[in-house]
Amino acid sequence: MTNSSFLQLDSFFRKDDFPSIENHCDGIRYLKLRAMSRKEIMEELFEEYKIDISKLKSKEYLQFAFKCPNLTIKNIEDFIEKKYQIERKDRLQKEDYLIDQLSRLQHFDWGGSFGNSLEKNIVDNYVKKIQSFDTINKKIETELFSSLQGYTLNSWYNHWTSILIEDIFKDHTNVLPTIGLIKKIDFFINGIPFDLKVTYFPEQFFAVKLKEKGFGNELTRLKQLCRKLKILIPNDMPDKHLKQHLYTKVSECHNKEAKELINELNGLKRQIICEAEKAPEELKVWLYENQGEARFDASNRFFLVLTDEMNINNSWKLKRNIKFLKERIHSHLDSITLELDRLNTKFYWKKTQEHFNCKSDILFIKQT
Repeated sequence: MTNSSFLQLDSFFRKDDFPSIENHCDGIRYLKLRAMSRKEIMEELFEEYKIDISKLKSKEYLQFAFKCPNLTIKNIEDFIEKKYQIERKDRLQKEDYLIDQLSRLQHFDWGGSFGNSLEKNIVDNYVKKIQSFDTINKKIETELFSSLQGYTLNSWYNHWTSILIEDIFKDHTNVLPTIGLIKKIDFFINGIPFDLKVTYFPEQFFAVKLKEKGFGNELTRLKQLCRKLKILIPNDMPDKHLKQHLYTKVSECHNKEAKELINELNGLKRQIICEAEKAPEELKVWLYENQGEARFDASNRFFLVLTDEMNINNSWKLKRNIKFLKERIHSHLDSITLELDRLNTKFYWKKTQEHFNCKSDILFIKQT
């Protein structure tokens, strides 16, 4: 546990080089300390074990803790568990209330194409395009209010359901939690660090596989049938919303061709999910290679893929079905085997033309 070891491990961490960290003799020690490296938490750790830090600056805490002979791995793990249980007790008391509040959200709609850049879209689409004072006020009261409401409600829903789901993992005996909000690590499973990613089966992945199976483009097929059956196709919706809208209209149509198309589409999607579950490596690589550029990293990831097979558009509701999720997640963790051959994942990042190695696991939770 030398200065050079710490600096080397710190460099690996900043480069997302988790294999090199995990292969280092002190790598797991470094990661467990990194996973609670906020100033106030480190100060509690030192106080717990009566370690004098009066001459240290806060930016020196992590390196000092890494080298400190009076801090064993067991000391670190015991402190993490103790601290987590205190935080967990408080959240557990409010959990039923929180789930009830989350259940009140009836529609999961981002309210436009804001994505992760809300301010940029407001500036580009409203501030810079509209000159009239009356017009921009009307836009705020109608379009912008609706969009802001959708964006805020969906962000609120994702934030709190993510905390609830993380706690499901952290409550399991095979899992060592992290404390505080630390980028790249949410917990350790049998000593291996993972960043939890809760997601739904990707629409773009569906699109690729539907074409491979000869179905073609989903929106194009829906439009073709709507024209044939004289079902109105609106021209004021982006493609994503239009696809959901036409799917609903066609699925509610009693025409034989409509029923056949919906049955074929749903059957193929269930088949694609089943194939991914049996051989998940392709989807894991796809999820790494298609992550957002602004949030890119190559950390070890645990992908939790939620799917309502009866209605793909309702998959978001599974995030608040905590009892259902807990049963399946804990069942997976009870029997988990972390063989390196299964976990090792290699992917290519086009933006920087780099190859990355990491570990990843994936659990499909389906409502049928």
